Amino acid sequence: MMLRTSASRVLDDSDRDEVLALLDTDPVANVFVSSRVRAVGLNPARLGGQMWGFGARGGLVSLCYAGANMVPVNAGPEAVHAFADRARKQGRRCSSIVGPVDAVSLLWERLEPHWGRARAIRWAQPVMATSRRPPVPADPLVRRVRPEEFDILLPACVAMFTEEVGVSPNLGDGGALYRTRVAELIRIGRSYARIDDGRVVFKAEVGAVTPQACQIQGVWVAPELRGKGHAVAGMAAVVEAARSLFAPVVTLYVNDFNLSARAVYRKVGFQEVDTFMSVLF
Repeated sequence: MMLRTSASRVLDDSDRDEVLALLDTDPVANVFVSSRVRAVGLNPARLGGQMWGFGARGGLVSLCYAGANMVPVNAGPEAVHAFADRARKQGRRCSSIVGPVDAVSLLWERLEPHWGRARAIRWAQPVMATSRRPPVPADPLVRRVRPEEFDILLPACVAMFTEEVGVSPNLGDGGALYRTRVAELIRIGRSYARIDDGRVVFKAEVGAVTPQACQIQGVWVAPELRGKGHAVAGMAAVVEAARSLFAPVVTLYVNDFNLSARAVYRKVGFQEVDTFMSVLF
């Protein structure tokens, strides 16, 4: 019988140093959560959710970011049990659960009877990383997107999201939050694209950044131009920029069934280092 030593608790800014120390034990797997904490701290109003901790103050062993996404961090069975208890009592507020496959699979096993069926489950998503210069030529036409190009980029972003997630980001609030996020990534210089005559050929964003690692997201090539090498050359350009400007290690995660994308990333120098799982609502 599993013995629970403690319940989870809601963390605040007084826990920031301990939280970051725990996140830094695996900077690739934890890049998203770490970037949020570094940017805004642990106050729920700024964080856009709560950070749950498992373990006494000074002995924190696991975390769970509970915002628009639910992300367990370094969570063994005992911590997952505690986080599931809190999530069940609170009710579902997230649009997905994502993170290391062992923790997410156990968390979902405990939550599914209470939250109901998921819209989709991505059982295996290889986490890939690289810390070296791409071994293939970069596309010299891939560059930072300018603020005045928002209206050009947005349809490509919506198409990517819909294709990847299975629903449009315009549902619910009409896409207001999604447009805000796209505009913010452009504003802070983390949106990259090749735009030819007003048409997006390739695009990707650097969605999360810490001193140790950064995460690429939203990789997309115009459907009619796929298979022509734009993804390889475009990713090489984004990796070069990310390593130069943001962090020494560049990471991403991809669906295991997306064999073409995985092949592209391997050509650019990425290697598989972990496996995530995502539960989508």
